[in-house]
Amino acid sequence: MSPQEKSPAPAVWTSLEGIAYGGDYNPEQWPVSVRMEDLELMKEAGVTFLSVGIFSWGLLEPSEGEYDFGWLDDVLDNLAAAGIKVALATATAAPPAWLVRKHPEILPVTADGTVLGPGSRRHYTPSSAVYRRYATGITRVLAERYKDHPALALWHVDNELGCHVSEFYGDEDAAAFRAWLERRYGSIDALNAAWGTAFWSQHYASFEEILPPRVAPSTLNPGQQLDFQRFNSWALMDYYGALLEVLREVTPGVPATTNLMVSSATKSMDYFEWAQDLDVIANDHYLVAADPERQIELAFSADLTRGVAGGDPWILMEHSTSAVNWQPRNQPKMPGEMLRNSLAHVARGADAVMFFQWRQSFAGSEKFHSAMVPHGGRDTRVWREVVELGASLKRLAPVRGSRVESRAAIVFDYEAWWASEIDSHPSQDVKYLDLMRAFHRSLFLRGISADFVHPTASLEGYGLVLVCTLYNVTDAAAANIASAARAGATVLVSYFSGIVDERDHIRLGGYPGAFRDLLGVTVEEFHPLLAGSTVKLSNGLSDGTGESPGDGWVGSVWSEHVRVVGASTDGPAEVLATFTEYPLDGVPALTRRPAGAGSAWYLATFPDQDGIEALVDRLLAESGVAAAAEADQGVELTRRRDADGRGFVFAINHSRADATVRVAGEELLSGERFAGTVPAGGVAVIAED
Repeated sequence: MSPQEKSPAPAVWTSLEGIAYGGDYNPEQWPVSVRMEDLELMKEAGVTFLSVGIFSWGLLEPSEGEYDFGWLDDVLDNLAAAGIKVALATATAAPPAWLVRKHPEILPVTADGTVLGPGSRRHYTPSSAVYRRYATGITRVLAERYKDHPALALWHVDNELGCHVSEFYGDEDAAAFRAWLERRYGSIDALNAAWGTAFWSQHYASFEEILPPRVAPSTLNPGQQLDFQRFNSWALMDYYGALLEVLREVTPGVPATTNLMVSSATKSMDYFEWAQDLDVIANDHYLVAADPERQIELAFSADLTRGVAGGDPWILMEHSTSAVNWQPRNQPKMPGEMLRNSLAHVARGADAVMFFQWRQSFAGSEKFHSAMVPHGGRDTRVWREVVELGASLKRLAPVRGSRVESRAAIVFDYEAWWASEIDSHPSQDVKYLDLMRAFHRSLFLRGISADFVHPTASLEGYGLVLVCTLYNVTDAAAANIASAARAGATVLVSYFSGIVDERDHIRLGGYPGAFRDLLGVTVEEFHPLLAGSTVKLSNGLSDGTGESPGDGWVGSVWSEHVRVVGASTDGPAEVLATFTEYPLDGVPALTRRPAGAGSAWYLATFPDQDGIEALVDRLLAESGVAAAAEADQGVELTRRRDADGRGFVFAINHSRADATVRVAGEELLSGERFAGTVPAGGVAVIAED
């Protein structure tokens, strides 16, 4: 079980039984006859939970102050009669045409001054006082009308905040940015110190002189850029908070959330901060069809979602039954892939499986986006798989509320993502997620789940802690990571970590700054590699014995001039691998130092796949972290464990051959004793003896 702790699960989970199942329902797109058919099809599919009204403002309030709730009343009444619960949306994700015509100042502005117009969605800035007034108004009207409705289980606040537009540069945004900076720093002198404005004559005499980092002649102040990222994440969350305040006032007993977009592609919002005001974490996730290992990216995103949730169960608010409509080439999902995708999310902590959308649209931008009910209706593979999934989720009711078991942690910080990829750095090839994803992939292939944890979160109970490209880090976070090593964890820190503090100021005295004492190394100079270049390493770990047979590892992206320095009661760092080529021949590339009851490793390059695999083998052997079970290659393994200690092993076979998995217990999907084999492309969920 994850060592992280959080408040008890919110009320939505007590109002639903088992693993919730459903999706976005947009009945306003269809006549009454189709809506009635929907009720029968939902019963056949086993639907229990729907998100309703997300983009319906223009129909609910067709002109200012004039409302039409008749259709929504009927829909919610019918769903309640069918025993289906609803996440009712605030309908604020797309301003109606009359509002834009009356108040065009609500529209978002880009860094080059372009005003983004209507005709799509998300065409507003969260800092607009006018838009907030109208958005809180429709939210209050909805809350007052439906506060006692038996179908209401959850508030769905707005939708995918930050999607399409996540940075806002208009005049009202600039004023909000200045106000945010004044609250953050208190004085203009403090801001000047934090931003290092003595450089390039950027000194400010007052907050009124500050603008967002709009298009400029050259590189912008990195402190300004970092704070603008923080501000935009805050502004979107503050807008959510304004709607939430209304809902809390009118419906204090109804939990609320918004659907996040936690994935390896969503950078602009600090979801660890957002999580504080969400009663349950909800996430949208879509595969990239062109990715041959898309199941691994899914696992990465699901694990990160669980990290944002503090280890608690969460809602998969959207994914797709088959193809989407917005990628360059929208390939459908392969037979059985939708079931594997859905149960992979459950395996990694989801207690609800939902789709965009229930019925595939016949018009509009998303008419080719797949849905639970496709254009072809019931006589389709997609519909048969939808019904099969509903039956499978019903059998997984015992899993509900359990938590994923993991003894490996990957430190993740959105601010480090932002700061590490600001311009004017040693190499544009250093990307925050790249090394992290390589390690996560290696663990995935071994059947080992990893928790993503914030640098300040408790690391108690983790045997292995990976710290990848944690470029900026606070003193408290660095101390927290060092404490994990001294308490017994195997901690690995990578290159370009600990370099600056939270202000993006260099930690003087030698890299890696915040981690020098823990690691027992110093870096004199960075040697980032040119595009396409590699560097050879000695092969000290290839067979796990310290011998060096065969060719050495190959590093890419990065190298640096490392020296082992100092000694403490724990002893000096041991050099496990070196660079072998000019100008770094013989310079340490991988070191290990004892640290209390644990150890601290330092990695000074991005190893090739063989190097990653050999290194992970050594880290796992030292830390004692092991797979959830023994299984053939190609099987994804995860264990959830309930409050009574019962384990549920998910074995998802991504290969096209039957696979052996060594677990004893009842297989929940079939209701029979698990025979030890998962068929090609199949899934087994074993309640362990």
